[in-house]
Amino acid sequence: MERGAMAGRFMRKTLITTLLFAAPRAALACPVCFGQSDSPMAAATNAGIWLMLGVVAIMLSGFASFFIYLSRRMKRLSRLAETVASEGTA
Repeated sequence: MERGAMAGRFMRKTLITTLLFAAPRAALACPVCFGQSDSPMAAATNAGIWLMLGVVAIMLSGFASFFIYLSRRMKRLSRLAETVASEGTA
């Protein structure tokens, strides 16, 4: 790359970064931050939060169910092995 092109790219990145930091924070905030908790955007945000919590709960329930299934299966197989071992010695 040419030195001039690298300098131009650096200047562009610097300018964009400066503009982003100089922008008023009000332009980047959501309506909930300004007390408009009854706006459609706030309702959609709350719905999204509940949806993500639901997905997490379903996944955790699935993992817990799987490990309970494995535990019960292990106990059943160990009882079966004990029964077979005790019948073999008798």
